[in-house]
Amino acid sequence: MTTGSGMSAAKLDAETDELKHATVSTDLKQAMIKARNAKGLTQKQLAQQLNMQPQVINEYESGKAIPNNAVIAKIERHLGAKLPRAAKK
Repeated sequence: MTTGSGMSAAKLDAETDELKHATVSTDLKQAMIKARNAKGLTQKQLAQQLNMQPQVINEYESGKAIPNNAVIAKIERHLGAKLPRAAKK
């Protein structure tokens, strides 16, 4: 069986690192948490102020999010702190 990408299903199952998305770096997670705590905000409060879902903030701080520099910049401006950006590919 072949998938839409032209890889066989068995080969796709055998893939490991090559198909994983880049996730938020430890530096970014810690910087976000530190900046948010310095403002005395919860994840939910920050998300509401940025008009985002609380899940977005949670995923960034837990390291599960796929980094988006536009989102990082928005959070950075609101918190008034410099945050590490995602590496450009």
